[in-house]
Amino acid sequence: MNTGTLIDPSFADTQIMSRLDPLQFDAGEFGQSFSRRPFRISHSLCDNPLFELPRLLELAGQLPENHIEYNAGKLPLTVDQSLTPANGLSVEETVRRIEECESWMVIKWVHHDPAYAELLDACLRQIRPLTEQITPGMRQPQAYIFLTSPGSVTPYHIDPEHNFLLQIRGSKKVHMFDGSDSRVLSDRDFERFYSEKTRNLEFREEFRDHGWEFNLQSGQGLHFPVTFPHYVENGPEVSVSFSITFRTPDLERRRMVYQCNHRLRRMGLKPGGWGRSALADQLKYQAVRVTSKLGRMLGRGD
Repeated sequence: MNTGTLIDPSFADTQIMSRLDPLQFDAGEFGQSFSRRPFRISHSLCDNPLFELPRLLELAGQLPENHIEYNAGKLPLTVDQSLTPANGLSVEETVRRIEECESWMVIKWVHHDPAYAELLDACLRQIRPLTEQITPGMRQPQAYIFLTSPGSVTPYHIDPEHNFLLQIRGSKKVHMFDGSDSRVLSDRDFERFYSEKTRNLEFREEFRDHGWEFNLQSGQGLHFPVTFPHYVENGPEVSVSFSITFRTPDLERRRMVYQCNHRLRRMGLKPGGWGRSALADQLKYQAVRVTSKLGRMLGRGD
């Protein structure tokens, strides 16, 4: 987890947000907590027509098939990602029947639509002056929309980006756990995540002593630090959530170090985790960069 410098207090004191801004947050809390622990924000997007079901149905029909992921919604906390059950419906049927079909859907990379790209940009433009002081180099801005049936459960998993989840419609309970605590996430968990490209993890009850619970209502939002494990329980109504994400160069370095460690462990070695030795991290990062570049030159992947 990043341990960069905190926001300059004099800078935080000058942050005055207009009612026209999409996000509302405390700049001091942002500076203390961003990328370290979850914190609440609020937003003014609940009445935006971009999140009404007819518009989401139109959006889902316009985007490529691989931009839509959906499945049955009432799942256990621990699920093998490759075995997640389908809901037996088409994308269109799922959106139209979301109130009754017990399903979970994410429309990915909605910023490919100019209207959603403009909204994503407006949100990130607000927070960028603060994030640049902590984890500079904002890149790969992306936006996702989650559409879920009443009572749906999103299984326990981790994500690779800086993320703010904005609750537009309905409610949900987020259970989040400290990704910097080795009792929650081990080095091997990180290695598998970055190397085997699976986001789901095994949940254990003892994790509950190392986490937080947040009840999100429409108009509220939540910061998810990178790779902080979480699962989500939907409320009694249809839920629509807007996720704004981005990455930074330090996350790319971290990914490469854990990929290198994964390879070293398969060779029978016991590599140290990310952040324990700046020199070792640099050597691993450069090694993966070189092998990845050679792989691309030879027509292979990482």
